[in-house]
Amino acid sequence: MTGRLPTRGRATLRLLGAGLVAGMLAFTVAACGGDEDKPEGPLGVTVARGQEASVPFSSTGGEVVLDLKTASPEASWGTAGSESAVVSLFVDDTYTTDVVVPASFAIPRSLDLGNVPAGEHTLKVKFADDRSPAGTKTVNLTEMTFRTVTPDDDGYAAAEYAPIVYGRSGTGATAAASGPFQSAVTDTPLVAFHTATSAPNGNKIYRYSLVYSNSDGTESIPESLAQWGRSTEISWVYQVEVDGAGQPVPGTNVVRGQDGSTVPFTGGYEGTHPVIQTCNATNNVCGKTDGQMRFTLSTLVSLDPTSEAPERIMDRNPWTYWVMSQELIREGKTADDVIVDPSADPTETAGDPRSYLYLVLRKTTQGQANTDSAWVGTSIGVKLAGNPTIYRSDLGVPSWSLRRDEPAATAIALPPGTVAEDIEQIRAMRVVGAGRDTRATVQVESIERAFFLDAEFLPTESFLFAPVKATLTAASPAVTLLDRANGPIIRTTASPTGTPDPNATASPTDVGVLPGITIGPSLPVVLPGLGTASPTAQPTASPSATTGTAPGGGGIGQAG
Repeated sequence: MTGRLPTRGRATLRLLGAGLVAGMLAFTVAACGGDEDKPEGPLGVTVARGQEASVPFSSTGGEVVLDLKTASPEASWGTAGSESAVVSLFVDDTYTTDVVVPASFAIPRSLDLGNVPAGEHTLKVKFADDRSPAGTKTVNLTEMTFRTVTPDDDGYAAAEYAPIVYGRSGTGATAAASGPFQSAVTDTPLVAFHTATSAPNGNKIYRYSLVYSNSDGTESIPESLAQWGRSTEISWVYQVEVDGAGQPVPGTNVVRGQDGSTVPFTGGYEGTHPVIQTCNATNNVCGKTDGQMRFTLSTLVSLDPTSEAPERIMDRNPWTYWVMSQELIREGKTADDVIVDPSADPTETAGDPRSYLYLVLRKTTQGQANTDSAWVGTSIGVKLAGNPTIYRSDLGVPSWSLRRDEPAATAIALPPGTVAEDIEQIRAMRVVGAGRDTRATVQVESIERAFFLDAEFLPTESFLFAPVKATLTAASPAVTLLDRANGPIIRTTASPTGTPDPNATASPTDVGVLPGITIGPSLPVVLPGLGTASPTAQPTASPSATTGTAPGGGGIGQAG
């Protein structure tokens, strides 16, 4: 079936020839209750090269989701030759998904095993020797639990139309990152989510997005950090409209094409699931499936597109910041020195990821809307105590400022070792981009969250939520949002819901910047290497799904 939306129904499993090598199954059963589609307790499986294991499970009929934690003692995403260990999962001998395991510490994952008929089934776990870097030998899967999402469940419609994504194949950014298994070492899918919005006719529009560990097509990492507050790629990949009866509306199925535009989906399906492939260095997709690595990440997690940023999904999965940092370091995209003049030298390198302040700003542009030919952006400036430098998020490059009108993430490069207590002021600056000044104003509403990465490249808890309302105009283009003189900048209570923080003591609205201080590109600062932790350092403790989560969220907008 090609180019035509399927009606609701169970996925037909593709049977592959199974000549898998017998291996060892090691599992433990915890004493706890469970639904009838689950084993009696969470299981644990260990497989080494050349081995497979089998895990029984049952389904009540519907989309089966596998929640688990993954680890490989030898894996480190920041070490060439040991970037990951890969396991392939088979449902009743049918190849279902690969799992890329990038670290020796336990990482929580959630996988969609497809529409599985009611009854007893077997999940086979095979160490994928052919696609695993040579340095990894073992994979541990722990806390494995199975749950069935049925047609009676609220999340069923979102789950049953989620895409199956094949990894990139062919020529990659480097020789080491080329071929059919490049997703094991670069730009690998980490997590997935969906948004659900209402169409004018009352139908639901489901849009599915992936968080990739990196984007090999990004020309400038500093630009990505300035505009998006990350070097990961967060891209929507598939969208479909579903009517009130839960049926897909013909002609509404689209993908984000290879040039970034929205194009009709003309590929095939497995049951109700479209089959797509990551096709270029910027992780846009197409309908071909010549890739040999396959991913069915669960998309049950949803984001409210009116109030949450795509970076929120990373905040909920703090280990993604570790993976992001390790890939930057391994690929040589970090340097000891911050950029002096990025407009003259559009370098690909950035500073130590731990030296950045990761911040989300909620703002709107009022008056003439931004266009590609004429726009007004916003840059965040940070002043540290005892230091006259204003460290700008856009590094003085207008095109690197924040243009989108929703909570927008950015990252500000600061001297290494900077902590929240060092921040004296946070400012907002109106930036005129290409073309004439549109005279539009920028209304700042709040800082949604702010955090640093710790020594092990994991986000610390957000130290700031503040309803800092201010207006930026052509006549008054710079405003101090927070000033230590008016109260502590660090907030002991951050709001994950957008509720005003009663401890916030923001500067009064429209307070101008202090006189005598020039707001320009950050002054040169020498970074003394990457600090005390090694580039491939891994957390000593297993971060949970919420450990280090930065409260506050952002808003979903254009994915980078």
